[in-house]
Amino acid sequence: MTPEDAAAALLAAVGHAGLDAIPIDVLQIAEEHDGLDVQEHADLLSLPGAPSLAAGAALSGLLFPGPKRIYVNAVEAQRSPGRKNFTIAHELGHWHLHHDASELGQGRFCRSDDVGGDARALREAIQLEREANRFAAALLMPEPLVCQCAEDLRLNVRVLAARFGVSVAAMQVRLETLRLLPDYMLR
Repeated sequence: MTPEDAAAALLAAVGHAGLDAIPIDVLQIAEEHDGLDVQEHADLLSLPGAPSLAAGAALSGLLFPGPKRIYVNAVEAQRSPGRKNFTIAHELGHWHLHHDASELGQGRFCRSDDVGGDARALREAIQLEREANRFAAALLMPEPLVCQCAEDLRLNVRVLAARFGVSVAAMQVRLETLRLLPDYMLR
């Protein structure tokens, strides 16, 4: 199943459909549907089980599948509710796509540029991150709804981002991925 198909299946399972369902409440999906405990924490690297990273490195989110817990970077969440939504959706992507213990291990540590290891492990980690990002984008910004709203709102990226509860950057990427933007609007 593709990340997009998995996101669509989750939206169908929770009964989200149509423009009345946006912005998608990923916190409610995570907690009520999937039974995950979502918490914000100021320093994810200080949590037991967090990876050891270089000084100054930061994490956006952590998924610990055993205790069914998602941690979100509280500083990022306070600065940008859209970023918080995407981080939760990204971690839900890992939960739905990579819940196999052999793929998640003790936890999933999210920020692809922080992933270390040998070349093969790095490629695999980057692939898992890309899949979780595709899932998050499809969950928060379902293609049919984005297409409809993009036309109605005349491709106003900022207004679309606000409507879907995501960051402007996430909406820009989604519109580009869906090939909805004319060339002059591409990054």
